[in-house]
Amino acid sequence: MARPSGTKNVMRTPEEKEKIVLEYLNTKCSQQTIAEKYEIMRRVLQQWIQKYEQYGIVGLKSKTGKHQNSNAGKYNRHPSEEEKLKQKITRLEIEVARLKKVIR
Repeated sequence: MARPSGTKNVMRTPEEKEKIVLEYLNTKCSQQTIAEKYEIMRRVLQQWIQKYEQYGIVGLKSKTGKHQNSNAGKYNRHPSEEEKLKQKITRLEIEVARLKKVIR
């Protein structure tokens, strides 16, 4: 049961994942039944169950997606005056080091 092409991947919160896992653990339903009900792959459900049993709800936290400290857009933004000056100093220091080598 693969996701149809052209559809978007659903990012579930750890709480939603926990609800699905607990429904499996607390009922007599099979993994396949639960997976079909929530339109996820059975293997994904198995992974969630393993992570939940090992780490609890913390194990269900996604490691993909947007991170607070990501460098997204780092190279598309305009550098501040301070950053420009730091870059210039670094270039000049490199140039001085090269000239010192030539003189020796």
